[in-house]
Amino acid sequence: MNPDGGGPAIDRRAIPVNATESAWGAPDGHQIRRIDWPSGAAGENAPPRGSILFVPGRGDAYEKYLETLEQWSRAGWRVTAADWRGQAGSGRLGNDPVTGHIGDFSTWIDDIAAFWTDWKTATPGPHVIAGHSMGGHLVLRALAEHRVDADAVVLSAPMLGYVGTVLPLRVMHGAAKIMARLGDRTRPAWKWSEKPGEVPAGRIDLLTHDKDRYEDELWWRQQRPELVMGPGSWGWVERSYASIRGLDRPGVLEAVTTPVLLIGTTNDRLVEMAAIERAANRLPHGELLRLGKEARHEVLREVDDVRDRVMAAIADFLDRVVPVHDAS
Repeated sequence: MNPDGGGPAIDRRAIPVNATESAWGAPDGHQIRRIDWPSGAAGENAPPRGSILFVPGRGDAYEKYLETLEQWSRAGWRVTAADWRGQAGSGRLGNDPVTGHIGDFSTWIDDIAAFWTDWKTATPGPHVIAGHSMGGHLVLRALAEHRVDADAVVLSAPMLGYVGTVLPLRVMHGAAKIMARLGDRTRPAWKWSEKPGEVPAGRIDLLTHDKDRYEDELWWRQQRPELVMGPGSWGWVERSYASIRGLDRPGVLEAVTTPVLLIGTTNDRLVEMAAIERAANRLPHGELLRLGKEARHEVLREVDDVRDRVMAAIADFLDRVVPVHDAS
């Protein structure tokens, strides 16, 4: 596919020739996998548009978003993506290779803050940070805690609440605390598959209408088995509720002055659209792209007409809040 109308078609199953995979060492020495595109991809003599740092969702890997990252690169952005500690190519923190575990979300906030400092120093501005799902949650939290100082933020289906939650957050958090205490906090919180490493039937119905893009992820998991991840741990669940409650406190999002574009769909069966809408209303410079039945959770990996609309909205947002002539 060639979504930007110029240059060769984007191969979603190959690392672009101009992208470089490497590792970044966190302050405690933990190795975080990353991928970088050079700036000025729109033309050899063109000034860089700026820089975008993208972070994926829970259980994700940057390979799933190569199409989006390459598209931004072709638009002139200096692009970087990185895995979170404990998933994809950045190691594991639990007791098995497929369960996603974290002691506390603050570990991830410390990682992104340190990564941001190094990355911002080495890249041209304006500096944009984008995150999907759990990545969107962590980006917003890092922003609210003044750990990153982005010029603009893009959040794709951010994890700000869970679908099906009818009880107050404090009650759900209390229940998760009990479950975490009943056994090993690293044990999986939900059933994934009868066969470890095999994705459950019907998973596509939670993520995207696009069968080919969904199968891209399965292809990458076959090529790079280290990318495979299943359910989160009970420790992860409990800490996720604690982190969501932290962002939900009065005054937290209201103090964020950065322009933020939130993208969500009422058809999402993983994260709660109402929570995304509340966040957009609370953020002083929040904007919302509201999708419906045409989109599932992975809005950046949807069918072409939906994805094109999302990418166009992101481009328009960035052109307005960090105009080209402001790049430096």
